[in-house]
Amino acid sequence: MDTDKIIKSAESVRAAFPAFHPRLALVMGSGWREVADGFTVKHSLDFVDIPVLGAPQVAGHGGQLLLAEQGGVELLIFAGRRHWYEGAGWEPIAFPVCLAKTMGAQGMVLTNSAGGINARFRAGAVMVIDDHINLMGTNPLIGPHHSFWGPRFPDMTGVYDADYRCRLDEAGKRAGLKLEHGIYMAVTGPSYETPVEISAFRRLGADAVGMSTVPEAILARAAGLKVAGLSCITNAAAGMGQALSHEEVLAGAKAAIPGLTRLLKEFVGVV
Repeated sequence: MDTDKIIKSAESVRAAFPAFHPRLALVMGSGWREVADGFTVKHSLDFVDIPVLGAPQVAGHGGQLLLAEQGGVELLIFAGRRHWYEGAGWEPIAFPVCLAKTMGAQGMVLTNSAGGINARFRAGAVMVIDDHINLMGTNPLIGPHHSFWGPRFPDMTGVYDADYRCRLDEAGKRAGLKLEHGIYMAVTGPSYETPVEISAFRRLGADAVGMSTVPEAILARAAGLKVAGLSCITNAAAGMGQALSHEEVLAGAKAAIPGLTRLLKEFVGVV
């Protein structure tokens, strides 16, 4: 990963908006794009116009960086995300974390749409990520060490900030949502998992599975940012329901958008 290149790109964005001081960065996962419409947008930049970021290659991911505000709190909102399976390397995945730190944000909220492994989860459930299992077979910190990412061997204990998790629960009550809690497992994709794999993941302790979030969480934790994670359970994982499709994922997230919007707006108000 070319960290110097990422930092240079982040500093160019910061220089363009010197008076903007975000408290949080929000990364919108598959189907979450419309949640960003619930915030007041001050400025926007297309991903394609930001060096090292580039346009997402996946339907349902938009592709804009929004400088937004909610209740007096300034926010960086990434309306879309890049994925490891796109083959563009770690730079576009690491950029949101780098920009958040460069612009002085305190933390990040990483969102995704995920397949439910826990049998009690129903489509439309919202899960607060308590911890994760990295089954991607790689790590964004592999390679020459750069001091921007903290120590060579960053501690991943408590990667999902306990205070943020409590505040998400508080925000959920205010938003009228019953939040689940669980463990998120990340795989590379882009193929969906087999039923036998899902059975194995359940035995490992996973409650939901997806193809994102964990790399950003590792990087944000290493960089000294607080992290919160949210999964919208859009479908049952392989072997627990019907055949899987990306269209089902997007439809499941779309149905949950009003509640997800209320949740994030309430969370911004309590951090």
